[in-house]
Formats: sequence, C-alpha cells, structure tokens
Amino acid sequence: MLTGKVALVTGASRGIGRSVALRLAREGAAVGVNGTNPEKVAQVVSEIHTLGGQAIGICESIASVSSGEIIVPQLMDAFGQLDILVNNAGIVRDKKCIDMSAAQWQDVIDVHLTGTFACTKAAINVMKERGQGGCIINMTSTAGLLGSVGQVNYSAAKAGILGMTWTLAEELKKDHIRVNAISPAALTDMTKSVIEYIQAKCTANNEVFPPFWQVGTADEVAHLIYLLTTIDDSELTGEVFGVNGSKISVWEKPKQRMLSNDQGLTADMLLAKWHAHRDTTTD
Repeated sequence: MLTGKVALVTGASRGIGRSVALRLAREGAAVGVNGTNPEKVAQVVSEIHTLGGQAIGICESIASVSSGEIIVPQLMDAFGQLDILVNNAGIVRDKKCIDMSAAQWQDVIDVHLTGTFACTKAAINVMKERGQGGCIINMTSTAGLLGSVGQVNYSAAKAGILGMTWTLAEELKKDHIRVNAISPAALTDMTKSVIEYIQAKCTANNEVFPPFWQVGTADEVAHLIYLLTTIDDSELTGEVFGVNGSKISVWEKPKQRMLSNDQGLTADMLLAKWHAHRDTTTD
C-alpha cells in the first residue's frame, strides 16, 4: 500500500497515465494529475475522489525547462511532499526524417526529453530536501532501444530518456532515490491508430499480425509501476523494464565487444571482423 505517499503523474489525463494515477490512488497515494486538457484532468481527479482518494489537477504543459518549477510547487502546496514521480507525458509527430519539419522534431523532444528533465529536476530538489528517498519512473520505448522507422524524433527522445535514467540512477543512489524506466506495450489513444493501421495492412495483404504488436493494456503497465513504487531496495535502480500484458522483461545496457586491436587494420579486415561478430551475436 502507498498510504502516506504522494505521487505526481505527468500526462495523466488519458491512456497509461490515467491508469497509473488511478492505480496509485487506489493503493492509498495522494496524486497530482498533470495534463493539458482541463476537462480530462478534472475527470481523472473526480474518478479518484469517487474512489475515496486524494488528488489535485495540475493543468500545465511540461514542454519547457521551467515546467517543473511550475508543476511541482502546486503539488507541494497541496500535499507538502513528493515521493513518487512518473514521467509519462508524451506525444507523437511521426514522419520519416526527410519529411519531418523542425516543429515536428522540436515538439516531441520538448515534451518527452525536456519535460522529463524539467519535472525530474524539480522533483529531486524536494525529495533530497526531505531526506526520505523517492522513486522516479521514466517512460521510454522500444523506439529508443531499437529505433523505429518514421519516428526519428520519438526514437531520439526515448533514447535520451534511457541515458537520463542511467545517469540519474548513479547520481541519486546516495540519496536513496531510485530511478528506473519502463518500455510499455499497450493499447492507448496514442498507439491505437498505429496498431489499427498495421492490422488493416496485414488483413489486406493476407499476412499474420506481428506478435510484436499484440499488446497489453494500460492497467497492466500501471500494475508494474505500482510494484516498482513499493519495492524499497536501493539496488533496484537504473533498470529498464519491458511490459506487455503479463509479460515483464528487463533490458540490458549496451555492451562493448572488442573487434580489433590491430594497428594494420584494413577496411576488408574490419568488414570481416564485423561479420564474424554479427554472426556470433545472432546465432
């Protein structure tokens, strides 16, 4: 249970964020419900109140470096502490790189990467001052882990969040603030159109729908997040978890493997060594 804890969930007016806010509230946490749509934010707050929980709505964009200094103080005024931060807010502006506008690039970077930085910076200030540790969960994606055609902006932002997660986990370990990331696969408002497009394409081409796109629910993502907020183990930090329905996985950090230490290396030798390396890692 999370009785006595206070959580801030960004992008909490719909999809995964809404499910997370509701789940944490059900488990006893007071919740700051962040979003940019006042009606939807108010609806989630009302749902939490109906459950008998505590919540406030914080209608602010996270897409600037100063956003955290606007959002976190509102939470502190209401509840006086912050124990859990879930950096969930996100948007997509999908285009292949050659067709992507500067605005489409920047909008996605601002919400995902800058927003995560801004809210995290403000959160760790109050967590460190209180001295009771904390839990920060960042949302990444397989797009950031593996790349995704047509999502160069989103992939770059989510890869940046990986680096942020690993760095902050080390920076904040001494303060007992755990920082982990989740790569979720769930049917939400943001993913629905993509999944429906792939389903239609597979049907039209008489192809099997890829298992990769057979995704779980937002509530199942929220369950993993809840579990991570309850585990008080300072060693569980800097990890990247995958969740798709009931399937939970953990991603390893990239590993360096030596290809050559030959000062006389030629292009042909490099290519041969790379092929040999690739063959051993794909078997």
